[in-house]
Amino acid sequence: MIVEYVRYRVGADRRAALLAAYQVAGESLRASRNCLGYDLAECDEAPGTFVLRIHWDSAAGHLEGFRKSALFPPFLAAVRPFVGDIEEMRHYSPTSLRWSR
Repeated sequence: MIVEYVRYRVGADRRAALLAAYQVAGESLRASRNCLGYDLAECDEAPGTFVLRIHWDSAAGHLEGFRKSALFPPFLAAVRPFVGDIEEMRHYSPTSLRWSR
């Protein structure tokens, strides 16, 4: 598994539009056999800063599977207005260090 993090900074006037875009884009993620889950969080200390976390089965599953599938064009169409607001988009490999309740 690999985790993709996408960090956005959008103005307060575009907050609702970003959330609506991911309501639509999420349909493609949920339909993908390569996507294991996702969540979108907004920073409390810096409103308008969002982090999208997508769990993929692998980097190849994301880049070769999802991005080359019929699910990617509608996903991209939904989020395209926010591509210029991306501050970071990277893949991270989880380590063995974790804890949760």
